Amino acid sequence: MIHLSADSAVASVRAVLVHHPSIVERTEHRGLPITTVPRTLLDLAPMVPFGRLRRAVAEAEFLELASADEIADALGRGRRGSRALRKALALHRPELARTLSALEERFLSLCEKHGIPLPEVNVKVCGFMVDALWRDEKVVAELDGRAAHGSAAAIERDHGRDLALRLAGYNPVRYTWRQVTREARVVASDLRNALNLN
Repeated sequence: MIHLSADSAVASVRAVLVHHPSIVERTEHRGLPITTVPRTLLDLAPMVPFGRLRRAVAEAEFLELASADEIADALGRGRRGSRALRKALALHRPELARTLSALEERFLSLCEKHGIPLPEVNVKVCGFMVDALWRDEKVVAELDGRAAHGSAAAIERDHGRDLALRLAGYNPVRYTWRQVTREARVVASDLRNALNLN
């Protein structure tokens, strides 16, 4: 479905839904009129799951399309989507923009829910791209989805990475999708021990 904002009496047609806001906030991209990023986020807010909205806010800031302050300026009393977008800004986590999978997003939510400081996400350590890093504590968390980590070769590679990280003074820990989604308390407890938070 394509969504358009128009200030004239343009009607919706199949696969194109036309919105008629009282004010159309527009800019241009490659010569085409488009709504501003903050306005787009406001329009998106009531239509998508909250987690997706939070990620969109993080990506807008990460890609330098709009700052948190510019997004906040789009909010307004009685403006549809303001409540959800205000909540997304209050819970804004720039780290979400760097996640590459649903598992990484779920892992950050687990950390947030259990009061664990959020790690750096998808950064290089000892030549390896790691899923999560607590730099000061020298703890690396790797998140193992079955597709990328289920074969014998992948398991061997993962053990080699862990060994190299340990030799460099890091403490690697690994969690699966099932552990992150179904055993969150156990994962949180293990992570708190690794980070010396207990």
